[in-house]
Amino acid sequence: MEQKPVIEVKDVSKSFYLPHERHDTLVEYLTNPIRLFRRNGEMYQVLKDIDLKVYPGEFLGIMGRNGCGKSTLLKIIAGIYAPTTGKIIINGSVAPFLELGVGFNQELSGRENVFLNGIILGMNKKKIRQKYDEIVQFAELEKFMEMPLKNYSSGMKVRLAFSIAIMTDAEIYILDEVLSVGDIAFQKKCDGVFAKFKKDKKTVILVTHSADAVKKLCTRAVFLKDGIMHDYHDLNKVVEAYING
Repeated sequence: MEQKPVIEVKDVSKSFYLPHERHDTLVEYLTNPIRLFRRNGEMYQVLKDIDLKVYPGEFLGIMGRNGCGKSTLLKIIAGIYAPTTGKIIINGSVAPFLELGVGFNQELSGRENVFLNGIILGMNKKKIRQKYDEIVQFAELEKFMEMPLKNYSSGMKVRLAFSIAIMTDAEIYILDEVLSVGDIAFQKKCDGVFAKFKKDKKTVILVTHSADAVKKLCTRAVFLKDGIMHDYHDLNKVVEAYING
């Protein structure tokens, strides 16, 4: 019996409306305000007829140049964007690591932001309390948790956000360029997290520009170019296609 996929992307396309820049004067707006609602523009297709199945325990890499549609595809899978056409079927709980720290409040302390961000990611207060010490230790921020987040360095904020995100007990993890989190020492800790994901048979989709990461972590990879997906069924061929553009 064929294994049931946990993610199915069926004939998905996505377009965005791009308004053309105009330089109307204030007098023109005041004398003809209806022009505000008649700006010219065009539809730009970011993704074109994407078909993809992801199976339990797969570590799928997605490679492609900037602007090829990688992040858009992840946001559609995560439910942040709706596809223009096609549909997504998800069988399992999803933890999207797309923009680490979204929802942080700069005026609140690190401790308060752990609870705020944890709830945004779907954890309840009881689970956050249970995981709190582990989050802080992983982020290496024990001395700073009562400090307002606005006084954190950018690296401290990212470490805290990543540490919160990995404590969600999801079945599917969607990662957008998170391999550059923190310094070298912290990245090694992150490598341990991804190794544990693989050991625990978690399903992972990883967008990355790192050929080494694809070869080291991924069980399968695809290449996106101009919104079109190419599956070469071989990690080395996907990396080669990415390098050659």
